[in-house]
Amino acid sequence: MLLAEIISVGTELLFGEIVDSNAAFLARELGARGVILHRKTVLGDNLGRVSEAITLALSRADLVILGGGLGPTDDDLTRESIADALGETPAEDAELLAWLEGLYAARGREMPQVNRKQTWLIPSAEALPNPVGTAPGWFVRTGGKFVVALPGPPREMQRMWREQVLPRLPLPDHALVSTTVHTQGIGESNVAELLAGLTQSANPSVGTYARKTGVDVRVAASAETEAEARALLAPLLETVRALLSRWTWGEDAQTLAGALGTALSGRSLGVIEAGSAGALCGLLADEAGFLDAAVTQDHARLITLGLTPVTLRDAGLVSEGAALELAAGAREHLGADVGLAVVVGVGGENAGQAYAAISSAKGHKAVGVNWPGDAAQIRERAAVTALALAYRALRAGGELA
Repeated sequence: MLLAEIISVGTELLFGEIVDSNAAFLARELGARGVILHRKTVLGDNLGRVSEAITLALSRADLVILGGGLGPTDDDLTRESIADALGETPAEDAELLAWLEGLYAARGREMPQVNRKQTWLIPSAEALPNPVGTAPGWFVRTGGKFVVALPGPPREMQRMWREQVLPRLPLPDHALVSTTVHTQGIGESNVAELLAGLTQSANPSVGTYARKTGVDVRVAASAETEAEARALLAPLLETVRALLSRWTWGEDAQTLAGALGTALSGRSLGVIEAGSAGALCGLLADEAGFLDAAVTQDHARLITLGLTPVTLRDAGLVSEGAALELAAGAREHLGADVGLAVVVGVGGENAGQAYAAISSAKGHKAVGVNWPGDAAQIRERAAVTALALAYRALRAGGELA
């Protein structure tokens, strides 16, 4: 068993100016290879704190991975921090210096002297080539443990990880497999109740995660071989699928919009959006069956698309009646087999309220949601509600199939 910790270095990460996507990537990579990740830490550019974190991580983990802080400036302190934690002195490496100077020369430029620190190594460190940047990484062996320093830019980090780090690591003879089941229309607490007892299992394991499109349930198993892991996973996965079948729409890399595209089964889809700023069309843009759309809040334009003046006067634009009329209008005026409409209130007395409706030759249906949030959240929630409504109505055996 190999225990790992990740230390992300950068004041911009600490203050939230940049999202730490590198740590998420590394966490997935480690898990897929049977490495147990115990902690992830984010630190600013401070020599003492980073050095202290490295020392502490090495006291409880076999592998410490640092991301960022390998640039040429004074606040890039990852090399210094590793050297300080291990009690070693960095020095310029002649081969790295020649490589870096040649890199600049090939571009007709003279290397700034501040870049010389990118050629530093300590006695226990091996340089990791960086074919797409100027910052070599470090692979350090110390006391039977490993410290890896990777550059911050994701393209550089990911390539170095795959090409340089993985071949050097003593990865366990271990396989981890997982399947993520996507649900919609059921809350995380309700999912937890349905899966009561199953989430206590360690291997195979079940975890629930709230997502924009609903609640995901991840079922994972580990064993010495992939075949053994899949055999261990299968019974629990089938149980989860059966318990959640009423709410599931896909698994793993599938998207809700893609699931709807499949459920259309060759039929065309027309969309009318009012108040959602094209959020629904953005999700559907590349999906099969998406024929045409109208995105507008102009009442006169909406009336030409099927909204009646009576409904607009008596119920208002953000109403179930308006959504149903516009869904029917999407079929008639956009020439689609299936019409989908969403009306959203993002301000005033209708803030947070939205309705979605679907219309086909088999019938029609509408749903409403009313949940506070900022404008972007409300529009996103309304678009997902419309996708879920359409998918449930059109999938095999659905109400409007």
